[in-house]
Amino acid sequence: MKKIGVLALQGAFMEHITLLLSLGVEASPIRLPRELEGLDGLIIPGGESTTISRLMREYALSAPLRDLCNDGFPIMGTCAGMILLARKVAHINGIQPLEAMDIEVRRNAFGRQVDSFETELKIPVIGEPSFHSVFIRAPYIERAGEGVEVLARLYDGTGVAARQGNMLALAFHPELTDDPRLHSYFLSIVNGDAKR
Repeated sequence: MKKIGVLALQGAFMEHITLLLSLGVEASPIRLPRELEGLDGLIIPGGESTTISRLMREYALSAPLRDLCNDGFPIMGTCAGMILLARKVAHINGIQPLEAMDIEVRRNAFGRQVDSFETELKIPVIGEPSFHSVFIRAPYIERAGEGVEVLARLYDGTGVAARQGNMLALAFHPELTDDPRLHSYFLSIVNGDAKR
C-alpha cells in the first residue's frame, strides 16, 4: 500500500488525509523531518503560506523538502502549497519557497477572502466532467518555464494548475470537494503511470 504524507503544520491538511484514506492509501500527517522517511509521496496543503514557510524553517523541514524536490520525489501542492513549490513568488513578503517548480506565482492574486470564488475547470488529464474548483485567497501562475505543463486555465487564460515531472501544483482546493480525481491523478504520478 502506498503511503502519502500531508504536511500538517497549518492549513487544510485533515481534508487531504480524509480524501486519501477514501482512495485506499495510507495517509499520515507530517510535522518533523523524520516523518518523511518511508513515504511514497507528499502533499503540501493550502493554508497561510507565510505561516507554513516560517514553520517549515522552525521545524527544520525546509532543507529535507528541497532535497526531496531535487530528487524527483512526487509532491502535490494546493493553494499555499503551489506558492511554496514555486521558483519565484511575486511580492514575497517573508516567504521562502522551495524553488522547486519553474513557475512564478502571485499570492492572493484574485484579492482578499471576500473575493474567493468557485468555478468549473476543464482539466484534460482527469477527463470529463469539469472539475468544481474552490479558490480561497488563491494564487495564480504568472509564468511557466519550458519544462512545465499547464494543466488548467481560467476562462481568461490564467494558469491555475501545472505539472513538472513528479510535481503537481494547484491554485485551488480539491480537498474541499467530493471529487477525488485530482488526488487519484497525483497517485498515478506516485505510481509512475500518470498520463500526460
